[in-house]
Amino acid sequence: MAGINTDLPFHPLNIAVLTVSDTRTRDTDTSGALLCDRLQAAGHALAARAIATDDIDAIQTRVKAWVADPGIDVILTTGGTGFAPRDVTPEAIRPLFRREMEGFGAVFHHASLTTVGVATLQSRAFAGQAEDTFVFCLPGSTGACRDGWDLVLALELDSRFRPCSLVGQIPRFRGICP
Repeated sequence: MAGINTDLPFHPLNIAVLTVSDTRTRDTDTSGALLCDRLQAAGHALAARAIATDDIDAIQTRVKAWVADPGIDVILTTGGTGFAPRDVTPEAIRPLFRREMEGFGAVFHHASLTTVGVATLQSRAFAGQAEDTFVFCLPGSTGACRDGWDLVLALELDSRFRPCSLVGQIPRFRGICP
């Protein structure tokens, strides 16, 4: 049965949070703040936090730097996944992937359907692997980030989740986490 096996050790991840927005500042970034709060409450470390404008080069520059940083295991982005003209997060990040995680979008939309109904169709949430770093791209709304963390990522990024979690695919945990 799927769930957290509390008999297993918890292995904290180093997670970076990138907010993609032309208008948010650190003071008004409620979505990024929510992700930072949630990941730290779960026992993970906030490795970095930044805001990038809705610009392909700005997004790619930040994500590439974090992917190259061996101290960052996972990157969470919020914003830029909708259909507004400036929403370019998928166009910026997908070219960096060596593998896309198609299931993340499906699971996110399934979970989101329970909270926002068919409005979930307005999101282009997606995930994949850039080099060995997992990147999860969530919508910019605080509610969508809450759904993404609480209903999907909190479990998948917990090394104790069974039958398996992504933690065992992160280089420093290969061989430790089945």
